[in-house]
Amino acid sequence: MTQDIIRIACIGIGATLIMDAWLVLLRRLGVPTLNFAFIGRWVGHLPRGRFFHDAIAKAQPVPGETALGWITHYAIGIAFAALLVILAGSQWPENPTALPAVLVGLGTVAAPLLVMQPAMGAGVLARKTATPLRNCLRSLVNHGVFGFGLFLAAALYQHIGG
Repeated sequence: MTQDIIRIACIGIGATLIMDAWLVLLRRLGVPTLNFAFIGRWVGHLPRGRFFHDAIAKAQPVPGETALGWITHYAIGIAFAALLVILAGSQWPENPTALPAVLVGLGTVAAPLLVMQPAMGAGVLARKTATPLRNCLRSLVNHGVFGFGLFLAAALYQHIGG
């Protein structure tokens, strides 16, 4: 049981690292990406009873919001890795294949498009942004990269320690 939890955590962290490397590449190419401090700000307002914001960038800053945002980002990555193992089966990490991982990764795009963006003031499917379709497609690609990262992280874990 402990070994399974460690494996899932490593897969989630690895996949999130791959997604972050992708986001760094996009930033270097001039493509805007999410500021994780805003995730921390949103999470920091939850205990205060505030779920929805008109614009998270204009919300009151929260102490430690950048660190909180990054911790939340990685915790979500681990949770999505657990979801993959639940959906693909407990044997999947021992013999990982790309298709279930990429499909789960693509499915996780529902979280930002239907929960995070509306809660942060961007609207469902980013409809309150200047370029909703572009933002949705960018999110879909980013989560596809995360899904492929789930596969790569699981394969690496199996290769070096599984």
